[in-house]
Amino acid sequence: MKYASDALVSFAAAALTKAGMHAKARLVAEILVEADLLGHDTHGLALLAAYVGELQRGTMLGSGEPEVLRDSGAVAHWDGRWLSGVSLVVAAIDTAAAKARLYGIGAVSIKHAHHTACLQAYLERATRQGLMVMIASSDPGSSTVAPFGGLDPVLGPDPIAVGIPTGGDPILIDMSSSITTNGMVARTAKEGGRLQGQWLQDNEGNPTDDPAVLSGHPLGALLLTGGHDHGQKGYGMALTVEALSQGLSGHGRNGGAKRWSASVFVQVFDPAAFAGTDQFIDQTDFLIELCRGSRPRRDRGVVRLPGERALASKKSSLRDGIELRHDITAQLVTLATKLGLTLV
Repeated sequence: MKYASDALVSFAAAALTKAGMHAKARLVAEILVEADLLGHDTHGLALLAAYVGELQRGTMLGSGEPEVLRDSGAVAHWDGRWLSGVSLVVAAIDTAAAKARLYGIGAVSIKHAHHTACLQAYLERATRQGLMVMIASSDPGSSTVAPFGGLDPVLGPDPIAVGIPTGGDPILIDMSSSITTNGMVARTAKEGGRLQGQWLQDNEGNPTDDPAVLSGHPLGALLLTGGHDHGQKGYGMALTVEALSQGLSGHGRNGGAKRWSASVFVQVFDPAAFAGTDQFIDQTDFLIELCRGSRPRRDRGVVRLPGERALASKKSSLRDGIELRHDITAQLVTLATKLGLTLV
């Protein structure tokens, strides 16, 4: 069954409101549905029931604003006070964008945020204004990724996203420092399946597609992007993300809370402050033409840009409705019953 995106936003907002989130409920709902529109269904409405539970337990704060600990012109540092990471990232993008209009670059670091959902879902908020944006997020309380050459998991999947404005649709980059995500591994394990590749390693370092190694004893680990062969690349990315998000915010693995949380770094660039917006668009559009003009491999058919498939998914889902996975629909129906709502 397909659902209109507006109806799903209204339902999610109502569920969050019932759980104790008020002013920001619709904003959070919009980002969750945006993730599903873009095709990232492990980081969209699949998270709603968990968010509701966190609100009900008081481990996610439902109202209030972040505390501004420091603001020095182009840079700000916030304590998120365990508010929704979704609402905090939106606020940070808006704040960093305003700073970028003044200074060319604006940045916000956030400690004590809750989960941030799908990073790609935020990027158009900046790129549609002609601004370039970067978001780095990590959970100091989660360790599921082993360092390159190691066996014991000490890092997280550590995603980073970059939105690049162009003369047309923006480039929307969203990548994890690990080959796959915790959400995908958990879903596959619940279904009793195997991953599509050997994206994990067991506790002895053997590559495997068995998601059970991430919940066994002793623990296995997610493999870094590049795997056993070139995992130093994902390792470097993970260290960079954790330095940007945890190091700059001051909330990291050294003394970090063992709870579902996020440390976040948001930076926005205004091309007008550098060589100029026209020059920026000219260069990015020319680069796009070069990429698309490259002869595609026989098994690929076409050369795409990051985010192109996601935006095509969004366009068709806005037109025809979002088709949710059966397990996500079942979760939403159960949640609706518990909260006295109706999933339309």
